[in-house]
Amino acid sequence: MQTSSFAQRLAISGAMPRLSVGMAEKVDIGFLAPLSGQAESWGRPGLHGCRIWERWVNRAGGVLIGGRRYPIAIHAETCGPTAESARQGAARLLQAHDIKLMLMLGGDSFAAVADDLMSRRILTSTLLPSDLSPDSPFLIAPSEVHPVYVVTGVDWLARTQPGLRRVALCAQQDGMGLPSLATYRAAFKAAGLEIVAEVQYPAEGAPAGEVVQPMLDAAPDLLCWCTSYTPMVHAMTEYAHAQGFDGRILSCTLDHYETLVDKLGAKFMEGVTFQFPDFDDPALAEKAFFFNQPKVFYEEYQRAYPGSWTAVSWEYAAILDIWHAAVEKADSVQPATVLAAMKQLGQVTHAFGAAEWWGEDLFGIANALVGDWPVVIIQSGRARVAEFGSVPDWLRRHEPLLRAEMEALGQLWHQRLTGPAPELGARSIG
Repeated sequence: MQTSSFAQRLAISGAMPRLSVGMAEKVDIGFLAPLSGQAESWGRPGLHGCRIWERWVNRAGGVLIGGRRYPIAIHAETCGPTAESARQGAARLLQAHDIKLMLMLGGDSFAAVADDLMSRRILTSTLLPSDLSPDSPFLIAPSEVHPVYVVTGVDWLARTQPGLRRVALCAQQDGMGLPSLATYRAAFKAAGLEIVAEVQYPAEGAPAGEVVQPMLDAAPDLLCWCTSYTPMVHAMTEYAHAQGFDGRILSCTLDHYETLVDKLGAKFMEGVTFQFPDFDDPALAEKAFFFNQPKVFYEEYQRAYPGSWTAVSWEYAAILDIWHAAVEKADSVQPATVLAAMKQLGQVTHAFGAAEWWGEDLFGIANALVGDWPVVIIQSGRARVAEFGSVPDWLRRHEPLLRAEMEALGQLWHQRLTGPAPELGARSIG
């Protein structure tokens, strides 16, 4: 989708009546993400964050449209583990409510409902820009650019840990794992690290020993879990500890890391690297968002939903922040108008600072926001930001390499229309 088309939509929408007089008394938002199962930690905590955002906005009077304020109502359904459960969840939301924004984790669940959402022209968000394509013009990735931001963790490790030379990595074979595997491959190659072992395992998981032991047998300096689901991350980390591994560990997420610190000890976990900070981290004090109160958001979350903070606790709420700004600029909740306003905001601020729209070359459409992203390490048992790496800078240097690795795993948008072919060379189990 070319930028001009968004400008054209914005111009056309300006001649249309605003949704203020005669509109519903509330603005309905849908939440369709995992609320149970192995991916629950990437769904339910995000809904908790949305509830805080909803309370804050409604306490302030609601969203301002046409000189009036309208309350926000967020309606949640689980996408479930199958395509059919995702379709059923979407159907319940769309039949019962006038959804103006659909919040999704993405991946296989979005693929199941994409045709219905796009035919209805419903503005939909994903945490996975690998979902993007010209066939989904109303799909945006404005908060988390998974897995593109993982390049910052690899780049930081390569610069600060010169002793790391040999890497073993693993990923599950699904819409979350394969794009992550492709991106980590590209990042390791760009950094000059040798990939000595790779294991692909079934989407539903596998015994930790069957995944990790072949990686350990290759004598790596660094074990990389890519974007494995939380139960697998914990099981594989525990297995590596039991086998006496004394190198570094890298993972996209490390939800409930405190449990691993308590079980395995702060010494073993020291230096484990991932991408998601706690929001009381002092390094976030200068990264103003959520009404300039990230620490207040974090503290309220911990009071309301103790023990449930994960990588996505803030991400869906961050999307709501960007949507809210666009709605009030457009003076409308019409999806095409809001999307055009998002593209016309100029330099957009996401959770970690200024960001730019990107994705044309890789996904056929520039509907992903990229900017700085934190590199997080365990220090004395706590997650702490080591630095903010620039995703756009890395892409300017290495995007062709990323494209090549995405293509090798069938993750480019046109390849995903027919599904990725299995690649030879990686060890697969299951």
